[in-house]
Amino acid sequence: MDRLKNVQISEELFFALLKYHLVEIEDVLLEIRKGLEDKLEAMVRRDLYTKYKTAPNEEEREKARQEYLEKVGMHRNFRW
Repeated sequence: MDRLKNVQISEELFFALLKYHLVEIEDVLLEIRKGLEDKLEAMVRRDLYTKYKTAPNEEEREKARQEYLEKVGMHRNFRW
């Protein structure tokens, strides 16, 4: 079974989560959604970068590199 990793979030997002869950302030829902979506995107980009750096062969490394560059929004004309 894979062990779950710890994930760090910003203090702002943490306090927004506290406000929503403990104080039941619903005005922070959009802030929470944005913060979680941004964190998920960062995690996906980091995973792709790690795959690129640790791929066992050149073909897999290039595939992961292209996926990473797509995800970060690097225009094709600026890639090497």
